[in-house]
Amino acid sequence: MSYKLPAQFKKLISDYPDVCEAFESLGTQCHNAGPLDEKERKLAKLGIAIGTGSEGAVHSAVRNALQADVPKEEIMHVGILAITTVGLPHATAAMTWIKDLFEKS
Repeated sequence: MSYKLPAQFKKLISDYPDVCEAFESLGTQCHNAGPLDEKERKLAKLGIAIGTGSEGAVHSAVRNALQADVPKEEIMHVGILAITTVGLPHATAAMTWIKDLFEKS
């Protein structure tokens, strides 16, 4: 699945390369800080993205999970689990965002 970075993010990288490098380094350090394996981290990040209610974050998390070969059924299960935490309307929206990426993969 190919993906183009949003223009505003490209501009941020261009304008503030040191900040973006530090952000990327922080992400790497966070991923390596604990015992979760890659698949578990991708699913956890998806759950966090759903909890924030950010369509862009959910799309990014789903893209990353698919690139890590996380099965679609497991990705969708995270959306189902969100129902009792964030509520049915928010979880339904998140599942719609998840399916957006399934259609593109």
